[in-house]
Amino acid sequence: MFGWFQRLLPRSGDFFTLFERHAATLVGASDALAKLTAGEGERAAHLRTIRDQEHLADEVIRETLHEVRQTFLTPFDRGAITALIGSMDDTIDEMNRSASAIELLEVHEFSPQMKQIGVLVQDATRLIAEAVPLLRDVERNGRRLHGLTAKLVKLEGEVDVLHDTGMKAAFQAQKKQPDPLAFMVSREIYKHLERVADAFEDVANEIDSLVIDHG
Repeated sequence: MFGWFQRLLPRSGDFFTLFERHAATLVGASDALAKLTAGEGERAAHLRTIRDQEHLADEVIRETLHEVRQTFLTPFDRGAITALIGSMDDTIDEMNRSASAIELLEVHEFSPQMKQIGVLVQDATRLIAEAVPLLRDVERNGRRLHGLTAKLVKLEGEVDVLHDTGMKAAFQAQKKQPDPLAFMVSREIYKHLERVADAFEDVANEIDSLVIDHG
């Protein structure tokens, strides 16, 4: 009876392809965010791209959760699968929140530190896109995965430094020429950009957990 029930359920879902599809949305959104903060290209197009990529990521999340419910045998523990895809989704959600804040607060000029953070976010998404396919064979790729997650954590630390440096510069500018609104806007944008980096560190931690458990 149990064997008959097993045969009714899918043996395995293509979770790796879903991870890779989601990683592609991160890269697309980060490219637009980096261009937005750099002041390159059409602002409205970049904002639209980030929103569109976030919607695509939501579709991947829904597919992943459906697969988790329907699949009898999964490559990793179900909790690990949802934790990883959830942490990846948090990153694009934070990018979308950053873009929404930029649009709402009508920010058109960005500090050097904000521009650098935009580039680091772009770098981080590429590291994730490189790491995710390696999960197809965690045991063989464990060392390389640890190397990539270490780079992700390092990038998050660099963003923290840029956040603090940028906020200090904004405060000093406020002292020289008081503009409380400009300072509050800068603080809000820095807060969102830092949260993007924090989310990347969470992705790194989830990947490391998979390597420890399955490597």
